[in-house]
Amino acid sequence: MRNRFLYTIKDKKEFAEKLVFWAKNFKYSCFLDSNPQIQKMPIAYSQYEFLFAVGAHKICCSNKDSFENLKVFHNRYKDWMFGYFSYDLKNETDTLTSENMDNLYFPNLFFFIPEIVFSMKKKVLYVDTFSNKKETDIIIDEIKNQICDELFYGNLKMKKRETKEEYLKKIKKIKTHIKRGDIYEMSYCQEFFSENTELNAEALFFRLNKKTKAPFSSFLHLDDKYLICFSPERFLRKENQQILSQPIKGTRKRSKNKEEDSQLKKELSLSEKDKSENVMITDLVRNDLSKYARQASVKVEELFGVYSFEQVHQMISTISAELESNYHFIDAIKGAFPMGSMTGAPKRKAMELIEKFECTKRGLFSGSVGYINPNADFDFNVVIRSILYNATKKYFSVMAGGAITSRSVAEEEYDECLIKVKTILEISSGEKVNAE
Repeated sequence: MRNRFLYTIKDKKEFAEKLVFWAKNFKYSCFLDSNPQIQKMPIAYSQYEFLFAVGAHKICCSNKDSFENLKVFHNRYKDWMFGYFSYDLKNETDTLTSENMDNLYFPNLFFFIPEIVFSMKKKVLYVDTFSNKKETDIIIDEIKNQICDELFYGNLKMKKRETKEEYLKKIKKIKTHIKRGDIYEMSYCQEFFSENTELNAEALFFRLNKKTKAPFSSFLHLDDKYLICFSPERFLRKENQQILSQPIKGTRKRSKNKEEDSQLKKELSLSEKDKSENVMITDLVRNDLSKYARQASVKVEELFGVYSFEQVHQMISTISAELESNYHFIDAIKGAFPMGSMTGAPKRKAMELIEKFECTKRGLFSGSVGYINPNADFDFNVVIRSILYNATKKYFSVMAGGAITSRSVAEEEYDECLIKVKTILEISSGEKVNAE
């Protein structure tokens, strides 16, 4: 039985940083930061300013029958659960395989019931714990006195898994499949990596989080594996019986010049190429949600919404539905996974071609991280704009991609990849990103 205690926190950003560093010596933790956005959207991004889970009371780790295992796990405990769905769950739900290189070794699915859950709303910190008030007060004092280490990397040297020339040739081949009618759209990604890398993952996360201020930022620590993520994209949320998805297709860089920045945003809002990408994914999401939705409940709340984040402008559509009462909420997640924005249309053929053309097994990249609360509501992001790190292997990986359609220009797609991860690569390595 959990107890809940409330505390007033004056500086939530400082406390959050101390909190994550305080948990550094625990094997398992998950920090979800909404970086509350000023701009208005048709559906509020998050009811929490941040959530933090630490310590593993129970664990669900799976590489086979993962969705069913999680369903059993949830039905048994009905508690807070934090974790992820990896992209390669597709191999469990369809006759697909992943034979590409894997240097990270994340399981297909991992969730843990935390010892303590910290949630921040305005200036009030809610602590859900198995401990008593006296024990919790001691923990809060420890956190407030925590010292944060700002040094975040050692010998980090970024490399590209494929050259620009190789990338351009692959885009040409993918467009051949589009012209043949095999697919209409496909998400193609490339990897940037560093080997023999020692990393202070917590320090790097906060350095980048202050710069990117993404609404679905997350820091996941699972023993020797880490995710450092600055995602602007929601995969799926459930509140009561409403499920909601907000796919992103369409990106423009930000400019420090206000006039140029405004022009870039307008250019995105008028781009027929980006609209065609966005509407295809919106239709795919509508179809995915309809599998477990109440009849006629699927709605497009907003189409082609353009929103500005710290580093980029994005085109976002919002789709909602009512979950049919006789279905388990995990069925809805399974039915929509992997998300259309990271696969393509038709989804199955796009995933086959992704395996054919990409060099690296995606694993957690383009999967989803988030939480399930005791009421069976949940919120999950799309794992993009992210770093994956295996401390045992000392392997550091960043992937980036974009939607390839018949209108795609290979050079522009390559540039868009770099725009998406430019800040992450430059701050991580301390070097300018080279376009070649």
